[in-house]
Amino acid sequence: MLTRRSFLELSAAALPAFAHPLWGQRHFPIGLQLSTLTKMAKADLPGTLSQIHAIGYQEVELTPVAYTLPVDQLRKVVAASGLKAPSGHFEYTDLSGQWDYAKASGIKWVVCPMLPKPQWTSAGGFHTAAHQFNEWGKRAHDMGMRFAFHNHDYEFRQFDGTTGYDILLKETDPKLVFFELDCYWITQAGLDPLQMLNRLGRRVRMLHIKDRKPGFPSSNDMSQSSAHFTEVGAGSIDWPPILAAARKLQIEHYFVEQDHIDGPAIESIRASYNYLRKIMQ
Repeated sequence: MLTRRSFLELSAAALPAFAHPLWGQRHFPIGLQLSTLTKMAKADLPGTLSQIHAIGYQEVELTPVAYTLPVDQLRKVVAASGLKAPSGHFEYTDLSGQWDYAKASGIKWVVCPMLPKPQWTSAGGFHTAAHQFNEWGKRAHDMGMRFAFHNHDYEFRQFDGTTGYDILLKETDPKLVFFELDCYWITQAGLDPLQMLNRLGRRVRMLHIKDRKPGFPSSNDMSQSSAHFTEVGAGSIDWPPILAAARKLQIEHYFVEQDHIDGPAIESIRASYNYLRKIMQ
């Protein structure tokens, strides 16, 4: 006998997979990397954060444009906007003097966004960075925070059969040093972000989500010819399987980022948010 319950179960099973949001019933917060709106944030940080929140974003990842404020004021500005700030980027050359500020800001993740350019071109530069990351990872742990590194494309140059990224993975303590995977730059380097995510597993705790226009060559040089940015969902990156893998790995934070925006910035971040919310809620 076909009961109402069995009918509903059969009907649900017959629906195509894309009819269901990736995340089922769980609502995942979507964040924005503040560097996407650096010019706006420089002119009016409180107003910029409020506009980000009004779109629907629930989190923001802080960048140095916010650190010009006294830390108590920064916390108040973020709280007043309705956003949470779980993570912040601190430059490699500045971080040693910013630990107290990072802790007082209330963030849980201290992220190094890039190595100094002189360290890009040799394996030695990455060995040095790995040693430094272990020290910073321990310091973050001792202060009740965690440390992560954010990739671009230069880390994937070959050095005698290995890459800078491989050196960082191999020579850093997996209990202390984690990774924020930038899906655009992985793709720009000629690699597959889904494969990289599966390879790194739970060492990846955060994602940078930005899309890439199709039809351009890969690179490892961070030059102007590497810049093919577009709104999430409007480019060539296949997001549903990446986000499904991220869910399985219990990725903690998802930050939209766009290094260059052609049109109105607020409309750009709104388009990225609307695409992600459609498949993530």
